[in-house]
Amino acid sequence: MREIVTLQCAECGRRNYTTTRNKKQNREKIKIKKFCKFDRKHTVHKEVK
Repeated sequence: MREIVTLQCAECGRRNYTTTRNKKQNREKIKIKKFCKFDRKHTVHKEVK
């Protein structure tokens, strides 16, 4: 029951990463701090479809 999701940078709005999450256990959207190669710094990345 894992679902592939895309992570979008909160600052520049580009979709940089993909990851998976368990739909049954994690109902809320993922927020992870990751490196954005376009901004060249660590920013918050949010889950989008």
